[in-house]
Amino acid sequence: MAVIPEDQTHPSAASSDLLRGARELVPLLSRNAEQTERDRRLPEESVKSLVDAGMFKLAVPRRYGGHEASLRTLIDVSAVLAEGDGSSSWVVSVCNSVAWVVSLFPERAQDEVFGADPEAKVSGVLTPSATAQRVEGGFRVSGRWHYASGAWHADWALIGFPVPDSTGQIVDQGMALLPAVDYTVEDTWHVAGMRGTGSNCVVAQDVFVPEHRVLSVPKAMAGEYPPQRSGSALARSAFTQFLTGAPLVAPQLGLGRAALELVKGKAAEKAITFTFFERQRDSTAFQLLVAEAAQKIDTAHLHVHRAADDIDTAAARGQALDPLGRLRARSDLSGAVGHITEAIGILLTAHGAGSFADASPLQRIWRDSGVGARHAILQPQVIKEMYGKALLGVEEQISPLV
Repeated sequence: MAVIPEDQTHPSAASSDLLRGARELVPLLSRNAEQTERDRRLPEESVKSLVDAGMFKLAVPRRYGGHEASLRTLIDVSAVLAEGDGSSSWVVSVCNSVAWVVSLFPERAQDEVFGADPEAKVSGVLTPSATAQRVEGGFRVSGRWHYASGAWHADWALIGFPVPDSTGQIVDQGMALLPAVDYTVEDTWHVAGMRGTGSNCVVAQDVFVPEHRVLSVPKAMAGEYPPQRSGSALARSAFTQFLTGAPLVAPQLGLGRAALELVKGKAAEKAITFTFFERQRDSTAFQLLVAEAAQKIDTAHLHVHRAADDIDTAAARGQALDPLGRLRARSDLSGAVGHITEAIGILLTAHGAGSFADASPLQRIWRDSGVGARHAILQPQVIKEMYGKALLGVEEQISPLV
C-alpha cells in the first residue's frame, strides 16, 4: 500500500521488524475502525493487539525492554498503522512521543513509570493550564488539561504547569508526571474526526508532585536534561520537532496512502456519471487527478523523511540542530500535512460524491485527516513566518517553539 518503496523506508533490520508488525495489524485496525469511532475510544481488542506487537513501547528506553526507535522509524510505523485507522495511529504515536519525553526525566522518575511496567502508556498535555504551589520536596498542582489523547488507556499523564518559587512568583514552565490514581478523565472529546483518540480532559485537584517528576519545558527545548539521565543519543532529538513528527504528521501519511489506495481500488468498477466512461480508470481526467494526488503524497513523504533524518542524524552525533535546521524541519513537517490535505481533497473529487457516504471509509479518512491537520502546533502560516524570518536573519521571535 505504501507509496514510498519499502526498501527506502525501512533502513534497518530492527525497524523492518517493527514495520512488519505494524503492517500485520492493519487489517484488524481497519476492521475495528468503525467501532473505534462509534465508541470514541480504541476497542480493547485493538489495544491488546497493539500492546502484544510492542507498539506502545517504540520509544521506551531499551533498559526497560523498549525499542528506543529513531524518529524516522516511529514515523514510518505510525504511518502504517494509520492505513488501518487514524485514531489508533494517533494514540500510539502520542503515547510513544510522551514516552520519549519521559526518557528525558531523572532516572528515578523513569523507574517509577517504566521500571514498574515497561508497557505503561502515558498521555500528555504540555499546556500549563494549572495552578501550582511550591511545597517541601516538590509542588502541589491543580488543573484541567484538555486534549489528552489516549487518556482512556493511559497509566500516567504528563501535564504542563507554571512553576512558582517559594514566594509564589512564576519562574519557569514545567511538565510533571502524574500516575492515573492522581487524576480523573472527563469525557469531553466530541469532535468530527479522530473521534477514537479519546483526547479528553485530565483533571487533578491539589495533588503532590515530587521534585524528581518535574522537568523544565524551556530547558527540554534547549536539550538541557538532568545529569543523571542515561538515555541514548535519541534523547538529544529536537524537542518540538520530535513531538510534531510522530503524533501529528505520521498519521497523515498513512491516511493519505489509505485514501489513494481506496480510490485506485474502486476505479476499475466505478463509472463517471454523465459521461461515457464505465470505469473511472479509463478517463484521462481521472488519471490526472490520481497522479496529482499521488505526487502530493510522495512530496509529503520526502519532506517528512528529510526532517526525520535531519533530527535523527544530529541526535546520533550528540549535536543539537541549529535554529535554522529546526525551523526547516518544522516547515517540512507542516508543509507535508498541507500536501496530504490537498491530496485527500483531490481524491475525494476524483472518487465523487459517494466519498461522503456513511459506508465509505473515505469520509472517515477525510474527517480524521482534517481534524488532525488543524492541530495548533502545525499552523502553516505561523511556521512559514518563523522559517522566513530565520532565512532572512530577522531576529524577532513570534513563538517559543523553535
